[in-house]
Amino acid sequence: MRKKYLVNSCFILFILFICISFSSCSTIKDTKYFKDIPDSGVLKTIPISAYVEPKIQVDDIMTIIVTTIDPAATQIINLGNIPTGGQSSGSTAAASQPVVSGYLVNKDGNVELPVLGEIKLLGLTTEEARQLIKEHASKFYNDPSVVVRYANFKVTVTGEVARPSIYIMPNEKVTILDALSIAGDLTIYGKRDNILLLRENQAGTKTVYRINLNKSGIINQPYYYLNQNDYIYVEPSKGKAAANDYAQTRNIAIFTSVLTLIIVIASRVNIH
Repeated sequence: MRKKYLVNSCFILFILFICISFSSCSTIKDTKYFKDIPDSGVLKTIPISAYVEPKIQVDDIMTIIVTTIDPAATQIINLGNIPTGGQSSGSTAAASQPVVSGYLVNKDGNVELPVLGEIKLLGLTTEEARQLIKEHASKFYNDPSVVVRYANFKVTVTGEVARPSIYIMPNEKVTILDALSIAGDLTIYGKRDNILLLRENQAGTKTVYRINLNKSGIINQPYYYLNQNDYIYVEPSKGKAAANDYAQTRNIAIFTSVLTLIIVIASRVNIH
């Protein structure tokens, strides 16, 4: 009787082992971008979206550097850039962003610079702002050089990416592909054909885009180049829920196998 029980237990253990082995062999998901571009053959030429320089908005922080032959002459302006940095809700990725400095664009659209006074930058590009500040600086300094750039050109990337966070971009000419790369790319569970992009408008409204990374045509769309404060959300696919269910089933199968193994060992001990 014990011998028959031992044989049955071993058979059950063998069946469970086979089930676990086959269930752990999942097919590789298709994570390829731009599926409409052939792997070989005739090259495909795709027009790229025209880059439109972002306009300075209220609450933007602008790094403004004025230099002359005498560095000490404009030191008071350059030291007036207030420190700011990439921070989000405890995110390690955001906390590691470099701390940068800049002048806040107030509710009236102005920045207040030492010596130069208030200058309205609202609605200007960084090049237009640079020219305007240089005009003001030329009244006080001889042949000044001016640099203006965004200190808080931030983009939020959330959902099924490796490192969801708020990111301070190194420059203002950044694409959606750049942002996803900085966030560590999509996970295997991220839906590549339905990425959500929320964009703030100066009128206080938001524009919503649905982006399909399977199509190469995205590079000539208005959302290809990002604006400051853009929000990107990568939706999880149905495969993630299935993977969670599989993980639970696998754990149960492993527990059952271990329990069966214990029973088999106990049976052998009793036989001997």
